[in-house]
Amino acid sequence: LRVSDNGLGIDMEKFGDKLFGLHKTFHAHEEARGVGLFLIRTQLESMGGSIRAESTVGKGTTFIIRFG
Repeated sequence: LRVSDNGLGIDMEKFGDKLFGLHKTFHAHEEARGVGLFLIRTQLESMGGSIRAESTVGKGTTFIIRFG
């Protein structure tokens, strides 16, 4: 499954290793808590799946999900 947006994008060189960490945020949004991607990753991995991201700053992000 591939899910893409055309949002702000994420600097993967700078934040790629932290992307799915707990309480990690990469943009200054008031409501961001840094929990969503962490929960998705832990749930997928517990079922034998995986998630990864490709992103370009200013163009958006694509999440690639593989189900186990």
